[in-house]
Amino acid sequence: MDVSILDAPNPPAPLIPPAPKVHPRPFGGSLLGELRIAREMSRNLVGAYCEADFEDLFTPYTFLGQPGLVVSDPASARRVLTSPHYVRPIKASRPLRPLVGEGLLLAEGATWKRQRKSLAPVFTPAAIGGLLPHFQNAGAGLAEALDGRSRVNLAEAFHQAALDAVLRALFSRRADAEGAVLAKLARRYMEGPAHFNLMDYVSKGADDLTFLDGERRRIGGLWLAAVDALIAARRAAPHPEVRDLLDRLLATRDEDDAPPSDREIRDQCGSMLAAGFETTSRLLFWTALLLAQDPATQNRLRAEVQAFPPEGVASLDDLKAWPLMRSVLFETLRLYPSVPLIARTALEADEIGGFAVVPGCMVTISPWLIHRHRKLWDAPTAFHPERFLDQPHPWGVEAFLPFGAGPRVCIGAGFALAEAQIILANLLARVEIGLASERPVIPVASITLGPDHEPDFILTPIVQARP
Repeated sequence: MDVSILDAPNPPAPLIPPAPKVHPRPFGGSLLGELRIAREMSRNLVGAYCEADFEDLFTPYTFLGQPGLVVSDPASARRVLTSPHYVRPIKASRPLRPLVGEGLLLAEGATWKRQRKSLAPVFTPAAIGGLLPHFQNAGAGLAEALDGRSRVNLAEAFHQAALDAVLRALFSRRADAEGAVLAKLARRYMEGPAHFNLMDYVSKGADDLTFLDGERRRIGGLWLAAVDALIAARRAAPHPEVRDLLDRLLATRDEDDAPPSDREIRDQCGSMLAAGFETTSRLLFWTALLLAQDPATQNRLRAEVQAFPPEGVASLDDLKAWPLMRSVLFETLRLYPSVPLIARTALEADEIGGFAVVPGCMVTISPWLIHRHRKLWDAPTAFHPERFLDQPHPWGVEAFLPFGAGPRVCIGAGFALAEAQIILANLLARVEIGLASERPVIPVASITLGPDHEPDFILTPIVQARP
């Protein structure tokens, strides 16, 4: 349990952002109920939870004949995620494979171990520190793009800025015409084909019942072709020294000193692009949404940024000058985790929380559920970044799983957080953020967690803002 946030005298009313409806009772127990669950989850992966889910740490279930167990106990969830006896269901990769191929995100077994080991040097703190100028340029580009604009779709602007940051870091390229194509493809994919459909739920494997996946294959083919073109351009004109992530990827070698294949380079670049800018742009959007509804926290965060302007950041250590920024991003990740649901299949018999697990059992771990669980957090639905200020290592908070856990924890978490801090600081240093409408923004989960609509934000230059 986190440190209580309610002990201070006369605490201010906390911001409780809108969320999907929590149903009074579970839908399961009959075929009709299970089909309703499938329908609700195809619309929103976090839209079928009931009140008991936020009270119980273990919930056994049966879905379309398959036994399952929802695990919200943090220690048990981490045990499952670190155990080799639980693997990602093959069909869980169906929505994402057209964008990332056989890259690290979806690789399994020996292939995953080899890729993870070879990619580890690409994401060391030293390597990420070398990418800070790319993040600085992307942040400055966002500020320039928004200059003089008072009403803005920040979801779209952050999407472009995060893509710009990743393209610069990966290919030393701006998000120009080619980048616009990638951004359009990614947005179209995430808004439609990325959502789980009924065929995903009833299929037994990655290639079953794919006759409805035409749009996935079509957009995925265009995406990978665009990535191939960027790699081909680099091979035609290689850099004389290491400047970006692609240079590091091309220089990687496996344990047999063999370089990666062209397809592996493409799949890793596709994975970094898809994961790198989609999740970061969503983190920035949700953070801006929360700050727009909490002006006091926004003003405190702006003061922190003004005391150490983003253009002064020259190393990862410099980011320590923004402790509130870090806490705000962690609290945003708690309320809006980048990966809202994780599934694992048991390979052998086990027992979790006193419940028998049979081979083939689907173990469901939902960071969305764990992060809002009433037994694990004080004021779990409230936005209160101070809960992380006294946590020197938030990744050690057992009930905090925004990037997963275990050996498959997101390898690019440090990259994403550094990128997000610098981009957000560039914006807050220049404008005050507000909302143009009071219409609630409801999270909708598919592969990532996006909004049910993209609201307009009102931007007021700091020189005109009220003191």
